[in-house]
Amino acid sequence: MTVKFNTALVASMALALAACGGDRDSQVGEFSNDLLGNEIMVEALPDPGIPGVVCHVAYFDRSMLDRIRQGNWFENPSNSAVSCQRIGPINLAGIEASRSGEEIFNQRTSLFFKNTAIRRILDLQNHSILYISHSRELVEGSAKMDISSVPLTDAEIATAR
Repeated sequence: MTVKFNTALVASMALALAACGGDRDSQVGEFSNDLLGNEIMVEALPDPGIPGVVCHVAYFDRSMLDRIRQGNWFENPSNSAVSCQRIGPINLAGIEASRSGEEIFNQRTSLFFKNTAIRRILDLQNHSILYISHSRELVEGSAKMDISSVPLTDAEIATAR
């Protein structure tokens, strides 16, 4: 039995799978999660507006075998976790201080309808920066989220005003 591959289809599937993955430059770890080859990926994401903060995000990356088995080629699960910490001085000048905060990271977890995002919210009253990792699906809402906070000093709070 001879199997013929449509080159355009194979190329588009490879591009779609690449779009669902993370940025290799920011990866700091990965490990196998099960016998199917599914992996947990860990990325370091510096806050683009606050160089003194870095967030580490862990997420699930489905293997080719699992994609074939499930019949769902173009999607990773929505689950993610975030932990953020101070790595240097923090200056809040120019940082969005609204209640809805600011999205600082967004990554596709499916070809069309699902993204994982991280949003920064300043909680000046409680001397904290909050980072919320959440999934955004256009087809169905998703309540999968995680939260991390970075404490602020009085001097750092003063730079926000």
